[in-house]
Amino acid sequence: MPIEPAPAGASALPAGPFAGPEAFADLIRSALDAAAREGWREWVWSDPDFADWPLGERAVAEALQKWSAAGRRLTLLAERFDVFERHHARFVHWRRMWGHIVDARVCRGAGLPAVPSAIWTPGWALRRLDVERCNGHSGTDALGRRALREALDECLRASRAGFPITTLGL
Repeated sequence: MPIEPAPAGASALPAGPFAGPEAFADLIRSALDAAAREGWREWVWSDPDFADWPLGERAVAEALQKWSAAGRRLTLLAERFDVFERHHARFVHWRRMWGHIVDARVCRGAGLPAVPSAIWTPGWALRRLDVERCNGHSGTDALGRRALREALDECLRASRAGFPITTLGL
């Protein structure tokens, strides 16, 4: 994969280390606002379960709605998605309306790679290195984005479809 330069708006996003759950949540909110404002075409969200992401907030749902458009693509990668119905109802509602631009994938099982906690875009990335303490790094560093993308691709190759838009019962 060639290293891409950061788009103009990516440099406005915070870069450097972050520590704590509030700093992590603020970075996610900032990324959503930038994506909506700048019309990002693709990104990948990755987390073992997304339990502590602020995806149930009204502001997050509004930013996702502003970002949503034809030609956009969001890939979700997790070990499990069971938290969404309980904690992220607004996101679940948005996903039902915009499921055609969301690809949700599950990577879980013996011998499969660990799912990183991260956001990847062609021009900016965020990665939690210590999920328990919510410590990590964000920025536009091309080599860091490339390394993260390679880790995500490894998980995506081993993944299967997950988090269906509807659940059919018998």
